[in-house]
Amino acid sequence: MTRRELLIGAGAGALSVLLVSCTPEPKPTPTSTRTPTPLPTTMVPPPAASMRSAWATDPFSRGAVSYTRIGVQSATRETLAEPVEGRVYFAGEATDADNPGTMRGAIHSGASAAMRLRATVEAGERIAVIGAGLAGAAVAADLADLDIEVTVLEARDRVGGRLHSQLDDDWPLPVQLGGWLIGADDDTDLGETVDLTTALWRSPEGAIEPTGNAPLETAIAAAQALPADVALAEALVETGADPEEPGLAALLAYLATSSGADADQLSAWFPPALPQSAFRGAVGDLGAFIEELLGDAQLTLSSPVSRIAYDDSGVSLRLGTGESTSFDRVVVTVPLGVLQRDGIEFAPPLPFPHRGAVNALGMGHIETIWLRYDEPFWDTEATIWHAVGGDHAVRTWINLLPVTGENLLVGIVGGDDAVEFAELKEQDALLSALRSLEAFVPSDATG
Repeated sequence: MTRRELLIGAGAGALSVLLVSCTPEPKPTPTSTRTPTPLPTTMVPPPAASMRSAWATDPFSRGAVSYTRIGVQSATRETLAEPVEGRVYFAGEATDADNPGTMRGAIHSGASAAMRLRATVEAGERIAVIGAGLAGAAVAADLADLDIEVTVLEARDRVGGRLHSQLDDDWPLPVQLGGWLIGADDDTDLGETVDLTTALWRSPEGAIEPTGNAPLETAIAAAQALPADVALAEALVETGADPEEPGLAALLAYLATSSGADADQLSAWFPPALPQSAFRGAVGDLGAFIEELLGDAQLTLSSPVSRIAYDDSGVSLRLGTGESTSFDRVVVTVPLGVLQRDGIEFAPPLPFPHRGAVNALGMGHIETIWLRYDEPFWDTEATIWHAVGGDHAVRTWINLLPVTGENLLVGIVGGDDAVEFAELKEQDALLSALRSLEAFVPSDATG
């Protein structure tokens, strides 16, 4: 079975994120610090190099993943996925009701859009796919056997969208600035992966017992019996839990690293997948993985789409350059955040149900920072770290040393903290990350 066949057949349940987008704005670039300038003194030594994402401010993304706001029904995503006049189709994790906010949801949405097209498309038609991310690549892969012409238009100068493997000779592995983690039991094929199975929860006083999902499960079960939806944070309070308690606060920060939103923004009726204790992490070039899925589809990079005009005769696309091109049908796979910011104009405007769905759903935020050390300062073999207590922005860390042999730490932050983290200047963000690691410095190293 090929990777393409495996992916298009994928089903349910995974962890986070990220897709592609197109808007007619300049392309952002990841930030990198190879030789950091002096930092204020911290217990944690500065890394040899660092690199971080900035999805919150990225004009081609406007966030990381979608989430379900309080009072919004899961069927809202199905509404967004409905074709418009048989000409405009939608795909992307935000359109998948079963696995929103996940890579599996992106794949499934692409396969679903392709299935709808198969019921309508005729031989010789020209189909445009806007976005060369995971959903767009899944569409192209599933239409590859038809006698049609598929053109994939990508705003960036690379494929992958919110899957972004940054290749740099100074780094021993591709730096995954977008989606790269999936559940340990998720069979989605992402190429070479490593198992992340051991967790360490540590406060300034030392290691503590992990906080399990029981408080979340109790709160969700109670809230789903209520006559109206409430925020997950409110549901926790109503069932006697304290979201400010350090252990639970760390768990909620962990949840935000996959959902993209804080507990006071998340629906208790339709909550995101709860935190998992083990993952698989991609360590290969996910750009090459996407290129394999795209296959023989015609790919055009650096081609943002600014306007989609459609009628019963076909579709006209206006590119950011001002050039226009025509197709029989189009599949839109840009992130929800781009649609919410009117990154693409539709003529005529989308039907009210689609516009309502776009505005009803939430766009969450997840940011990542990678640190490379010449020598490790830590002495634990645990691969998933959680900082408990304090007001640090980055509470979740992945230790890649035990599974790759490389001195790499990956910090992940979600929700409002991610927005604030993305807005920090480079040195300030690095300092914030280092301070959040202080609990993981061995006690004999701190005196």
